[in-house]
Amino acid sequence: MNTKDKLTALEKKWILYDVANSAFTLLISTIIPLYFNSLAETAGLTDVEYLARWGYAISVSTLIVAFSGPVLGAFSDKAGRKKPLFAATIFIGAAGCLALGLARQWLLFLVVFVVARVAYSLSLVLYDSMLSDVTTEARMDTVSSHGYAWGYIGSCVPFILCLLLVLNADRFGLATSTAMMISFAVVAVWWVVVSMPLLRSYRQMHFLSDNEIAAEPGILSQLGETLKDMVRKPKILLFLLSFFFYIDGVYTIIDMSTAYGSALGLNSTDLLLALLVTQFVAFPSALIMGRLSRSVSSEKLITVCICAYFCIACFAFFLAHAWQFWVLAICVGMFQGGIQALSRSHFTKIIPPERSGEYFGFMDICGKGAAFLGTILMSFVSQVTGRISFGIIPIALFFLLGLVLFRLSIAQDRA
Repeated sequence: MNTKDKLTALEKKWILYDVANSAFTLLISTIIPLYFNSLAETAGLTDVEYLARWGYAISVSTLIVAFSGPVLGAFSDKAGRKKPLFAATIFIGAAGCLALGLARQWLLFLVVFVVARVAYSLSLVLYDSMLSDVTTEARMDTVSSHGYAWGYIGSCVPFILCLLLVLNADRFGLATSTAMMISFAVVAVWWVVVSMPLLRSYRQMHFLSDNEIAAEPGILSQLGETLKDMVRKPKILLFLLSFFFYIDGVYTIIDMSTAYGSALGLNSTDLLLALLVTQFVAFPSALIMGRLSRSVSSEKLITVCICAYFCIACFAFFLAHAWQFWVLAICVGMFQGGIQALSRSHFTKIIPPERSGEYFGFMDICGKGAAFLGTILMSFVSQVTGRISFGIIPIALFFLLGLVLFRLSIAQDRA
């Protein structure tokens, strides 16, 4: 790598936050549901009640972020506001993560979880919007890809430590609840400590001027004007619509893969190892995507990723054996980081940098909305047809629709 290709100090510190927050992401998908399940069993909740209450908590936190993300983003676009707001979301989220280990009653646990997850999600809105402040447009694809890559591999460090602690609690002379509490504390400390370099060095370079602030009638009116502006700029609106559909497919495959594995007879250990395989494969794959972006446009690479995910969905339809699940995990890892990283950097390039917080708030709505629609449709189709594989069909169609809309957004950009 020559000198001009090396990451700057500020770019490295921005990338570190992907490492910091990803530990909480893995915690949400593995240890937290297991701990909540133990609290639910202690309280006498049935499996159905456990799943329902867990689903309600996820839905409530998702809705809160969907409504508050654009408002917080718009508020952060004023000079000097993004950094303190970002710091607040980190400390609230980490404090919530720490408090999860102290909760001994299932309802209190869910309330704390919602607070922590909302803070975590809002921190990502602000973090993504910082990309235009820490690097140049020519380097955005590379830097964003490095973020996802190191986030995948870096998050495994605290996760593996926590997993070993929980699974071997008896050997360490600890109760399982104590091991869980220590695990939450480890992730909370990791989240804050690894975020410190960015918090110390970040400076908001793009923001609304005093004249623009004075001309704004208010945050809600500003959001309305931005929506009208997106209608007048089809390339942004079409990209967001495209992102809604193809990221829906990505998130649904991630969220429902465990159910697929269970149906194929994989035990919990196999599923956990498959998740780690996906993380480790995603690390070099995201770096490769970032390196390719230097010679191939992000438009072409995103197109390739969407097509690859369509093929993955088709492959998932025909899953019949456990070994195929491992192939699926590897294939998902190959394109998961690339499509997320390149989508982030591509969107940064086409929006006004002084309104990046607000626009990323709207992008987050698309991501959160996708989290609802895909899983609902997959569950509904599977239930109606009586075959889980049929639930993949609407997901595959989402990738096709996302591809068409994405190519239309590119055509508008060149018109």
